[in-house]
Amino acid sequence: MSRTGEIVLGVISAIFTTIAIILFSLLVIGGNAAIQDDMLKSEFEQEIINDPTLSGQDVEIITQGVDTFINLFSVLGWGFVIALVISLILNIVGIVSVTKNKNPKLAGIMFILAGLLAGVISLTSILLYVAAIMCFVRKPPVQLSEQEDYYSTEKMY
Repeated sequence: MSRTGEIVLGVISAIFTTIAIILFSLLVIGGNAAIQDDMLKSEFEQEIINDPTLSGQDVEIITQGVDTFINLFSVLGWGFVIALVISLILNIVGIVSVTKNKNPKLAGIMFILAGLLAGVISLTSILLYVAAIMCFVRKPPVQLSEQEDYYSTEKMY
C-alpha cells in the first residue's frame, strides 16, 4: 500500500518546522542582543525616571520587572526552539516509520507528538494531525487466499 500522502504531509511539515526553528532562533538571538544593549537599557531607565507620575519605588519595581522579563524571554524563547527541534526529530522518525508501510501506527503516534510540540493549532501541527489520521485510518486491502475465494458466497448459486 502506498503511503505517499502521509510522507508528503510529513516532509512539508518538516520543512515548515525547520524554517520555524531558524526564525525563532534568530528572533531569540536578536531579541537578547537588543535587550542586553546597555545604551537601550539606560535610555529606557532614563525615560522611566523622567516620568513625573512615577515615584522612586515605582521606578525600582519597573526596572526589576524589565530584568525579569529579559530573563523570561530568553528562557522561554530557547525552550520553544528546543521543543521545535524535538518536534522535527519526531517528525523525521514518523516519516521513516511510514515509508514502505513499515509501521504506520508508530508513525501516527510520532506525528501526533510532533504536532503537539510544534504548536497545538499551527499549520505544521495541522498537517501532522492529518498525516496521523491517515496513518491510523488507511488499512491495506484484504487479500483473500484462493481457498477463501473458492468458498466465497458470490460464486454460490
